[in-house]
Amino acid sequence: MRRLQHPFTDPNDPDSPRSAPAGNVPAELNRFVGRGYELAALGGLLEESRLVTVVGVAGVGKTRCAGRAAALAEKRYCDGVWLAELSPVREPGLLEHAVVEALGLTDHTGRPPRTVLVEHLRDRRALLVLDGFEHLVDACADLVRELLRRAPGLRILAAGRRPLLVDGEVTFTLAPMCDEDAVELFTERARSVRPDREPTAGDRAATLELCHRLDGIPLALELAAGRLRALSVDQVLLRLDDRFRLLTGGSRGAPPRHRALRTAIGWSHELCTPEQRLLWARLSVFAGQFDLEAAEYICGGAGLPADAVLDVLEELLAQSVVEREDGATGTRYRLLESVREYGAEWLAAAGDTRRMRRRHRDWFLGLATWCELDWFSPRQAEVAARIDAELPNLRRAMECSMESPDEVHLAHHLAGSLWFYWAGCGRLSEGRYWLEHVLEEPTPYDSSRLKVLWVLGYVAVLQGDAVGAISALQECREEAERSGDATAVAYAVHRTGCLAIVTDDPARAEELLREALGRYREIGELNSNVVMAQVELAMAVAFQGDLDAAADICEEVRELCEDHGERWALAYALYVLAYAALRRGLPERARRMLGECLTIGRTFDDLLATALSLELLALVTAVEGDAGEAAVLQGAAERIWPSVGLPLFGSVYFGRPRVECEEQVRRELGDAAYEAGLRAGRRLDRAAVVERALGGVRERRDTPGAESGPSAGGTRRPAASRMTGRGGPERW
Repeated sequence: MRRLQHPFTDPNDPDSPRSAPAGNVPAELNRFVGRGYELAALGGLLEESRLVTVVGVAGVGKTRCAGRAAALAEKRYCDGVWLAELSPVREPGLLEHAVVEALGLTDHTGRPPRTVLVEHLRDRRALLVLDGFEHLVDACADLVRELLRRAPGLRILAAGRRPLLVDGEVTFTLAPMCDEDAVELFTERARSVRPDREPTAGDRAATLELCHRLDGIPLALELAAGRLRALSVDQVLLRLDDRFRLLTGGSRGAPPRHRALRTAIGWSHELCTPEQRLLWARLSVFAGQFDLEAAEYICGGAGLPADAVLDVLEELLAQSVVEREDGATGTRYRLLESVREYGAEWLAAAGDTRRMRRRHRDWFLGLATWCELDWFSPRQAEVAARIDAELPNLRRAMECSMESPDEVHLAHHLAGSLWFYWAGCGRLSEGRYWLEHVLEEPTPYDSSRLKVLWVLGYVAVLQGDAVGAISALQECREEAERSGDATAVAYAVHRTGCLAIVTDDPARAEELLREALGRYREIGELNSNVVMAQVELAMAVAFQGDLDAAADICEEVRELCEDHGERWALAYALYVLAYAALRRGLPERARRMLGECLTIGRTFDDLLATALSLELLALVTAVEGDAGEAAVLQGAAERIWPSVGLPLFGSVYFGRPRVECEEQVRRELGDAAYEAGLRAGRRLDRAAVVERALGGVRERRDTPGAESGPSAGGTRRPAASRMTGRGGPERW
């Protein structure tokens, strides 16, 4: 589930906008019960110490208690409270990517994610909650140590089964609930199961005894409460006491509280039907959340037909074995980590782990393939949200394929198929991690490996790494020509042309991009990459001075995008059209087009489109006579560029609007006022500046007498579009 992210504001500036508290701690789905003493103690420790680690046995409520304590402390942290859920992350190398993701940071550069974290947190006052880190304790401790050392305003609240053992760490051991809180929790959860039934005096006595038997462990109590749909409290107690007294699991020397939790989970497991136990075990292959469609495909089969999965899943929901979560991508489900681990043990005991992991891998391989195809459609935003929600499962699918030399090509296919996510949705850093990781295993130069190479080259171009880009793209082209892979050759030529644009060689870029477009036509390729090649050709033509030809190409690209529902590539076509409109003396039309660019960039978290649009919008604003606002917009773009890479790629051509704007605004305002405007813009976070810019678009659009004309976001249908001599799209 994608949570709303609120990027950081400047904590030291009293004028810095704070429309809403920053953070991503999810709202509680049911009432938090008890723990008054513990919450007060945690609050005090967070005031005194910069690293507090909540430790305790599985199921004791570390996650819930830490989340509650963080929410209560939210007002103390002007830059927000941020939760990073680490239990789905298996690779230590992905730890920092997961924290970057949790903080809502987008970075297009080649900087290591740790550098991104340090630079964003260095001057911030924020609370970072790390939950479920115990399987990554060494990597997590190393990261925490550096973050605390480099970011003095940062405090960290960690929750896991063991301490991090970092200097300055204060460990808070979360004990099981006291009798009063345990009884209240059980009664509260029982009421949600049987709201029509009032507890009797006998129930109260049995409840207290049950809480004792389960050692006051919240997860055990909630599992037991889920049984009240079919049993009375006395029956629950009787079954727990008599039938499952020895069902403790693990060694006899294990701590009693571990045995109590295992007793409760095992007891719930024993009371499940064979179909419920089977589904529980098979669901353990998921990392994080999953949806019904995936559960039906992966978990359906021998002993559990796919069309029976929904009914059995509903039964596990009723018994609190599975949790439901509703979000932007619809209804999704998850197993708590302790419950998942128990199911994984049963799956392993049945000797079915490898088969189920492959089914899981195959499903998400298919999902990525479908999403790549569907990216070139009106469902782009839906595809982006879906991949975002499934990222933990996609990571696990790649890990599974890397475990066998015979299946590494599937990891190549998966990493390459996600090019649109790495490049279009602000995931360049993690994308590069996976692309380079899957290439570490030697495999033949088949189409999957060649695709990884050109995608890696593309990512490197966008990160400003010309050396890495040319290395990957040359290898791709040479091997593709040797093996006769015309598709890979076309993509290698295309991305080499893209590199030529950002390194200020527009003539060479035009030559390569025309060649790539010709190759795409020969093989019948049409997708967002092909559309971007046309836009990049328009840029190369524009940089050589032929704005009319560039505009003609982009007008046809816009029609093609409208015909197919493409939005991501459309933003870049609109950028070129806006520049051409401004040069033709139509600043209002340019402003409307840039407004749509910013809207699209926000949809896909595309920092490059956002930064380019803001730079050009600043020039438009200056031309319209508002020099002060132009300076603010330039300052806001300056704040974004460090997360994109070298500002405007260090390109003379891309940088021309900024230079012109600065010259005009300095001339009108003077140096002091211009610098003050830049500082004001730098204080605006990305969400605030995009909303401000869009507000300016709406204000001018609604002004009587504003220029009229076809909008970039109009609904007109495109005419048949043929390839022009200047390289526009032909009708496909």
